[in-house]
Amino acid sequence: MALQIFQVDAFTEEPYSGNPAAVCILPRPRAARWMQRVAAEMNLSETAFLVPRDAGYNLRWFTPTVEVDLCGHATLVSAHVLWESGYLKPHEQVRFYTRSGLLTAERQGDWIEMDFPATPERVAQAPAGLGRALGLAPKYVGRSKFDFLVEVDSEATVRKLKPDFTRLGKIAARGVIVTSKATTPGFDFVSRFFAPASGVNEDPVTGSSHTTLVPYWRNVLGKDILTAMQLSKRRGELKCKYLNDRVEISGKAKTYLSGEIII
Repeated sequence: MALQIFQVDAFTEEPYSGNPAAVCILPRPRAARWMQRVAAEMNLSETAFLVPRDAGYNLRWFTPTVEVDLCGHATLVSAHVLWESGYLKPHEQVRFYTRSGLLTAERQGDWIEMDFPATPERVAQAPAGLGRALGLAPKYVGRSKFDFLVEVDSEATVRKLKPDFTRLGKIAARGVIVTSKATTPGFDFVSRFFAPASGVNEDPVTGSSHTTLVPYWRNVLGKDILTAMQLSKRRGELKCKYLNDRVEISGKAKTYLSGEIII
């Protein structure tokens, strides 16, 4: 038996950039242990598993070590695969049923527009060891239901960060978002995302972190429409819109490979 699997670069239109994720389309549900083993074998920050259902698809996301509640870039590439491979027509909306509720995606030209629940942060005390792990004194620390958000003084500081991943992996959260106001023309804010506790030292481009970043920077900058850049080595660009309890996140995607898992 063979199962289709794809690898797609998210939040980019160029191959070998953005954030790669795998998408496996299943005819029926499979055990979580099997999906975790496939994700470990793919060794990408996320592998998504899709199962058809009435009016949409069940969607689950796995890092190489754990299942997660929300992943933006693997949702983006899942929608891309469904359209590009003919499972859905280009004008059809994608409906995903997930551990974070119903998520939808639509094509807007070359962009894929996703609708996610907002996960705003609240001011928080910096956990012990956070500043030492990042090698800096945070300007601001907040906590969402998933991650810590750390604002620093400049885009240059975000670019130059070299965290101690062993120390950072001891922070009790899915991950740590480091962000600042952008100085690069055409962008409102920049960020990087570190999640060693979830099996990913640095995620190249993280859609789900922007469900926290967008409400935060909307309050700081007073803008509902924001353009973001994630400053990993692979880099990625996102268009974002604040919608009160929802966040609209848009990006592009590029298929890198397709193949089969032999069962």
